[in-house]
Amino acid sequence: MRTILTADRDAMGRWVAEAAAADLRQAIQANGKANLVVATGSSQFEVLGELVKQPDIEWSRVHGFHLDEYVGISSQHPASFCKYLKERFVDHVPLASFEYLQGDRDPAETINRAAALLANSPIDLALVGIGENGHLAFNDPPADFSTEQPYLLVELDEPCRQQQVGEGWFASLEDVPTHAISMSVRQILKAAKIYCSVPDQRKAAAVQATLEDDVSPQVPASILREHPQATLVIDAAAASKLSAATLSALERVQ
Repeated sequence: MRTILTADRDAMGRWVAEAAAADLRQAIQANGKANLVVATGSSQFEVLGELVKQPDIEWSRVHGFHLDEYVGISSQHPASFCKYLKERFVDHVPLASFEYLQGDRDPAETINRAAALLANSPIDLALVGIGENGHLAFNDPPADFSTEQPYLLVELDEPCRQQQVGEGWFASLEDVPTHAISMSVRQILKAAKIYCSVPDQRKAAAVQATLEDDVSPQVPASILREHPQATLVIDAAAASKLSAATLSALERVQ
């Protein structure tokens, strides 16, 4: 895994968007289309804001796939990831298609439908983040590193649910759904390239564990270190707990 250190969130968003745009162009040139997995949450604000402005991407050849979604909320709910993706990404570019995970539909049917679509759609690029508890998508610790199922019905732990309150998506812990549909760890790792964007001081402990602890289901994002084309992009605040040795090995960009 490659690790990039940027000065702030804005620089992180620009770097990831430019790199992702280049990969999308390359996939389209090689295969006539590109399959893209898109994450949500505050870590993706700048990434998606910059990505939709990138030039010379044939968006009509890009097929989008949804990383995760809460169970039991509609696409009109303020915290819905369907709503987030529509407003911040899908409405801004003329995609060939985007496959939403509808949180208010039967989870088993939604999972089966999404899995069937992925069976014939190798992912060229995945845009993901890391939770404060080290989760990857909604795979909270201890994450399942072995299942080959593309999507899972998962129970959200309290730190994960509390993060959603802290970011302002829900008014209280009781309002946060207890379950979600999540792309599995193994499915994420099947992406040809992965960009994991992690800004902010509140993610510093998770970044430290991801880079410095053993690769373990207790730190789900640590598995990215085993992907040869994964890039972790962090800002200075998220890097604040890293050891001097780890910091010295990071690539720095403006």
